[in-house]
Amino acid sequence: MDYDLLKIDMYISIVGSGYVGLVTGIGFAELGNNVIFVDIDVDKVNKINSSISPIYEKELQQLMSRNKGKYRATSDYRDAILNSNLTFICVGTPSKEDGSIDLRYIESAARNIGRVLADKDDFHVVVVKSTVIPGTTEGVIKPIIEKESGKEAFKDFGLAMNPEFLREGNAVEDFFNPDRIVIGVKDEKTKSILDKLYKQFNSPKLFTDIKTAEMIKYASNAFLATKISFANEIGNICKKLRIDVYKVFEGVGLDHRINPAFFRAGIGFGGSCFPKDVKALIRKAEELGEDPKILKAVIDVNEKQPLKMIELLKKHIPNLANRKIGVLGLAFKPDTDDIRESRAIPIVEALLREGAKIIAYDPKAMNNFAKIFPQIEYAKSSWEVIAKSDAVLIVTEWKEFEELNYEGKIVIDGRRIEKAMKEAKIYEGVCW
Repeated sequence: MDYDLLKIDMYISIVGSGYVGLVTGIGFAELGNNVIFVDIDVDKVNKINSSISPIYEKELQQLMSRNKGKYRATSDYRDAILNSNLTFICVGTPSKEDGSIDLRYIESAARNIGRVLADKDDFHVVVVKSTVIPGTTEGVIKPIIEKESGKEAFKDFGLAMNPEFLREGNAVEDFFNPDRIVIGVKDEKTKSILDKLYKQFNSPKLFTDIKTAEMIKYASNAFLATKISFANEIGNICKKLRIDVYKVFEGVGLDHRINPAFFRAGIGFGGSCFPKDVKALIRKAEELGEDPKILKAVIDVNEKQPLKMIELLKKHIPNLANRKIGVLGLAFKPDTDDIRESRAIPIVEALLREGAKIIAYDPKAMNNFAKIFPQIEYAKSSWEVIAKSDAVLIVTEWKEFEELNYEGKIVIDGRRIEKAMKEAKIYEGVCW
């Protein structure tokens, strides 16, 4: 892959080596920087030091192999911070039970960084890349680092917000070819350092205050999630009217005011970002005395949408007890092994409640899924699912599912696989 970018050389530490941290760090290593990953997971540290990706992400393993020697991993914050001049915080920000953001990992990272900065004389820049509610960087992270370090933000150390816009499954491509780079910053020294770091990228760069940068990330994810739920709601109407919703949105997308992306009607969104970020924004709005009705509807539609597959299946097999039901796709989207908020989870739960026997297959996510559902059968191939099942549910749009033979099968399709539409004995699309 030739990214044709100007190489620069900086010393970067990355706290958290999940999808965002690992792709970001390896991406910067590819561009000539020296990178140290910090993670409390010893298994991840060992794999990274062996140039083995602990996650599946398209093209990531190749980059790790090619850049061996430009990066390393450790569990020692002191080692990482003292040997770098810029630190990205890329830890997770999961949801609490009430939907609000859980900042425990952010707070822990800030404490550990602050303790090391207490013993560092050089100006060090801390960049928050984790998705956090507006006000978190300055209201939570800043005071923790200041307390632990005894230093003043924007004077003795830099602090900035640089939200990520990486799509799992396309994260490497998105790192090198971003739609935009957003940097929330307050002091000029930090701004100049980050401007230099991103100088080789040709995409638009937007410098804002820190709180605005935090909100841009939430507003972006909330809008994309809204488009998906809107498409599904229109799709549900179209299904009953016998209208092809995809043809509808083909026409809608031709309006120059409306981008056609994210109008793929089906069984809704999952993953590590959209569900938790929309819920966190809802909770924050409520704390501020606002009632975010549209955002609440987005979540409501999304939670009900995958269960449409069960309703359609029961039209053709009213009693699912002891019937063998195939599930094709367990990852929340293709080209990843991530099952967080996967639409397969509520679907499998519903099938188990109905007493169905499940045989499932996914090219990459079966090991992760088996940690939650060890009681179901996992096939060695997608062909085995077809052969052994009474009916098949298509849950994730992996490319290989477009090549299967669906003749003679009952197929309930959540992702619009054209071959299934043409070949299945009985075919039901969720929204078409």
